[in-house]
Amino acid sequence: MKKKQYIYGISAILMWSTLATVVKLVMTEIPNLEALSISSLIAFFFLVITNTINGKIKEFRKYSIKEIAIMVFLGFIGLFMYSALYYQGIAMLSSQEACVLNYLWPIMIVLFSSIILKEKLTLAKLLAMICSFIGTIILVSGGSNNTSENKAPGVICCILAAALYGLFSVLNKKADYNQNIAMTVIWLTTAIFSGVLGIITEKWVYIYAKEWIGIIWLGIFVDAVAYLLWAIALRTSKNTAEVANLAYLTPFMSVVISALVLDEKLNVRTILALVFIVGGILIQNIYELKRQSIDNNV
Repeated sequence: MKKKQYIYGISAILMWSTLATVVKLVMTEIPNLEALSISSLIAFFFLVITNTINGKIKEFRKYSIKEIAIMVFLGFIGLFMYSALYYQGIAMLSSQEACVLNYLWPIMIVLFSSIILKEKLTLAKLLAMICSFIGTIILVSGGSNNTSENKAPGVICCILAAALYGLFSVLNKKADYNQNIAMTVIWLTTAIFSGVLGIITEKWVYIYAKEWIGIIWLGIFVDAVAYLLWAIALRTSKNTAEVANLAYLTPFMSVVISALVLDEKLNVRTILALVFIVGGILIQNIYELKRQSIDNNV
């Protein structure tokens, strides 16, 4: 079971590492909420087809209206609000900066797990959070062609997005619903809310073949498959922080991909901030491994 958790988690991370780059490419031509709505709808239909084939769609009948409403709420705060804020952050910052800030969410998972799930907040976890927040300060203090003041809205969007996804992950684990059903409802919720808000606030455009490739990739792999695998990995783990720590791989991969595909120069300040943020996660990970080793030897 533990091996499967890691396989699910790492697979999700590999797909997520392409998110900032693909969104940055798509965002150049398509309004944020239009792209989010369509990719979310693709994710929804993909999950409906998958659940129908494997027979899990029948489990939908087991849930009450109240439980479906909770899934809708999870979808609203976790993936609609998270994605809308993160997409906006990517549009306002470089993909590297947005990605680094977004990866505060593993720390947010640890924080909310301590508050909501009553998981023990150890000294190592506190040090990890402090280290990661120092990385955030380094990143937002400057180091690019934009002034810190100009970057502030994008920075706020990414930090709020990270906090909301951390909260979503913990509440989703606590709710303990079948993730095949829950993620189907959650992506439909995201598609509806982003579609309605997008039609009101944006001028939607015609989507060409290149953009469709990006949106389909986001909808099927980054959205449907990756989020489902990550939700399953978190839900089946006895220690939420242990699985959340896997996320330290993603920003490094994402920064490299954005540098290669988008031709973004690797900014020293961005790399330093990334080291602090990921270093915080590693501090926690090393502590957990040592603690487990001691427990196994006792």
